[in-house]
Amino acid sequence: MAKTLIGIVSSDKRDKSITVSIENRETHPLYRKQYTKTRKYTAHDEKNEAKLGDKVEIAPCRPLSKTKSFKLVKVLERSHGSVELKEEVNDVLGEKETEEGEKE
Repeated sequence: MAKTLIGIVSSDKRDKSITVSIENRETHPLYRKQYTKTRKYTAHDEKNEAKLGDKVEIAPCRPLSKTKSFKLVKVLERSHGSVELKEEVNDVLGEKETEEGEKE
């Protein structure tokens, strides 16, 4: 079986496509300083089940488009929400937050 990758969904705006960010800690060969390297992969999500912030597992497959050659295997962990999601919910409900954090 091919090697699978585990990462966080950084974008789910396109239909049947997600962008997954995978972070690796690496050590510089000369200076021995550790740093984080982030790689982004575009993956196929047939059922649009992965959402922004979810932890997912992706696997390589045949090229589906110019940049998309991975597919979603499964969603490992759902995100617990974020500030952006709360703003979208408030927009739908028609509520506005003032600077003090009170809802109108």
